[in-house]
Amino acid sequence: MLRVYNTLTGEIENFIPINSPFVGLYLCGPTVYGYPHLGHARGPIIFDVIYRYLLHLNYKVRFVRNITDVGHLVNDADEGEDKIQKRAKIEQLEPMEIAQHYTDAYHANLDKLNVKRPSIEPRASGHIIEQIEMINQLIQKGFAYESNGSVYFDVLKYAETHDYGKLSGRILSELMAGAGEARRELEGQSEKLNANDFALWKKASDSHIMQWPSPWSNGFPGWHIECSAMSAKYLGKSFDIHGGGMDLLFPHHESEIAQSTACHNVAPAKYWIHHNMVTINGQKMAKSLNNGILLSEVFEGKHELLEKAYSPMTLRFFILQAHYRSTLDFSNDALKAAEKGLQRLMNSLTILNKLEPGNQSDFNISVLNENIFKALNEDFNTPIALAHLFEAVGWINKINDGNAALTKVDLSTLKSLFQLVVIDILGLLEEQSSEGQNFIDPLLQLIISLRNEAKDAKDFKKSDEIRQKLLLAGFELKDGKECTTYSIK
Repeated sequence: MLRVYNTLTGEIENFIPINSPFVGLYLCGPTVYGYPHLGHARGPIIFDVIYRYLLHLNYKVRFVRNITDVGHLVNDADEGEDKIQKRAKIEQLEPMEIAQHYTDAYHANLDKLNVKRPSIEPRASGHIIEQIEMINQLIQKGFAYESNGSVYFDVLKYAETHDYGKLSGRILSELMAGAGEARRELEGQSEKLNANDFALWKKASDSHIMQWPSPWSNGFPGWHIECSAMSAKYLGKSFDIHGGGMDLLFPHHESEIAQSTACHNVAPAKYWIHHNMVTINGQKMAKSLNNGILLSEVFEGKHELLEKAYSPMTLRFFILQAHYRSTLDFSNDALKAAEKGLQRLMNSLTILNKLEPGNQSDFNISVLNENIFKALNEDFNTPIALAHLFEAVGWINKINDGNAALTKVDLSTLKSLFQLVVIDILGLLEEQSSEGQNFIDPLLQLIISLRNEAKDAKDFKKSDEIRQKLLLAGFELKDGKECTTYSIK
């Protein structure tokens, strides 16, 4: 049975959908005001594997990943300029041009990483009506109030009957104490009843480009309300899985739980799954450190911290080498190791498809299968699953060298297992490093045939010379009983 770590309870739990076999999965998507960076890759890849694995388990999954194109203010606060509007002013474009351009860039990069598109990808700007309706309900129920044309969620009112902070582990009394100085500074001028209240709707200034009419003012929705409104619209008031990064735990996801619960009288998600952060050489990504590496820079090697370019599949493999709940440190050495590991895995897949069956099986394929899926069933443990796959890589090389064998049935089972796990679930694909790569295999096969002719003519000097030159060029030959294969060093 699949077991998942639920951030809400702090425990690994059996995964039991609310309405099996249907599964509702919501993932917080990007705020589209810039090109995607390294940190933007981990969440989509992790939840792509989760999505793929749920499909493998025969669940009927509706996967919703939103696009935030309005309402996300600078510093994730309730004051300041909208991130997209700010970028629009810099580039002298309409805000929706900015949103479309960077949404397209996000999709293009995720396509390279072989991330499946979600079932539905709603935009915040396309669901203003749903957000206004939800805010109205919160006001009517006494959990929100209007102030000078803006609307705020009343955290203290909610806390009378609910636990505000149960997801992030925050304690409201400590939040209140920490906000004391802010309250004193804002006293007499703040629109909020309490410094911890958060915006559901903000009245727009005359200079604010992105604004819509509402019962309270011409303005725009707060950052948190969009996810509550869109998840309820497409997945229902209560659904199975809500995902996102650890950085969204507070205040974003905590606020989602509060406003959704207050509005619908039920918690929005049964399981909360959060992936950890990506660091670079042990440091958090920050503009001041100049280590905010764009995905395009990773793929092209165009950043001063990069020694070379790394392919999208190398990055995907690197991310899956660590469990999603652990911190992942990006470095050139780590990427080079991932590159070699990926190539070894994909080479073995090529060799596997060329192997001939033997009269006996020297390895237990059923135990391998059991171990791989035991790892995936235990909170999507991709590094353990990969470790078992590499155990099988050793078997494949032994069989190819003529030192072991598998029967026809077991060989067929191993091929199917590799196809299922490596390609269908983990989403790893063989890459072509350039257009010329498409011609490498037939050219090498021609060279191998010339070498075989030299061997048949007992011209071993010529045969060894070809092998050595290929090795210097990065191709290692392996002579098997039936044929000669190659791997890329």
